[in-house]
Amino acid sequence: MADSIRKVKTSDLELKDRLVSIQRVTKVTKGGRTFSFSAIVVVGNEAGIVGHGLGKAGEVTTAIAKGIEDAKKNLIKVPVIKGTVPHEQEAKYGGARVFIKPASEGTGVKAGGAMRAVLESVGIKDVLAKSKGSSNPHNLVKATIAALLEMRDAYSVAGHRGIPVQRVFNG
Repeated sequence: MADSIRKVKTSDLELKDRLVSIQRVTKVTKGGRTFSFSAIVVVGNEAGIVGHGLGKAGEVTTAIAKGIEDAKKNLIKVPVIKGTVPHEQEAKYGGARVFIKPASEGTGVKAGGAMRAVLESVGIKDVLAKSKGSSNPHNLVKATIAALLEMRDAYSVAGHRGIPVQRVFNG
């Protein structure tokens, strides 16, 4: 898995950010309650590059800004073929399980909540996705990213095996 991680540099990329979830966290101390905020943010260029980040701060806007900066440090490249994913993929992170399946043109993004934000940020237009288990947005985002990391297109498979691309399709 370590050699399949496709890191991307942030220079000259037009990244769009999406706020997945924001939560108010309360810390009870002797002097009373202290409120802070945590924000989960997904950034992507809608052309195969996506990243996720978590920001924590005393104010909402600062938490979102920190989340965006963290997401820019965790960018990955995902193969997108004709607006969909190359093949079916399952992944798990914590209690969250996700299943992603390619769909025909015109289907749209059939995914909920946190998964939708990640898939749209990548630039996937047609996909069927299902989340099972936990609906915790932290784990759903990480499970979706893990599933996308395991995606491989025919060219990368051919290169890894050292054979022509035609042999990948013909067996």
